[in-house]
Amino acid sequence: MTETGGRKAVRLVIRGRVQGVWFRAWTVEQARDLGLDGWVRNRADGAVEAAVAGPTDKVDRLVVLARRGPPLAKVSAVSVEPETNPIDPGFSQRPAAR
Repeated sequence: MTETGGRKAVRLVIRGRVQGVWFRAWTVEQARDLGLDGWVRNRADGAVEAAVAGPTDKVDRLVVLARRGPPLAKVSAVSVEPETNPIDPGFSQRPAAR
């Protein structure tokens, strides 16, 4: 994970029943509540992908939340990798990746 001065940036790939269950909108809500920057989108392979940056403890909290997801989700795996690309301020939902 990329960490600088108590800040961290990661890319998550969440697998399971995570599309069509409000996962992206839920992630935006959770990230904004935590004051994080980044984005979330559906992937063509059925996973949800997110890039997240912010204070280490808040990013870690979102990772924990992503392992559960919203009520209708069934998360089977979450991979967490360092994010090296710049992340713009704010948190948004992006169009699906093709």
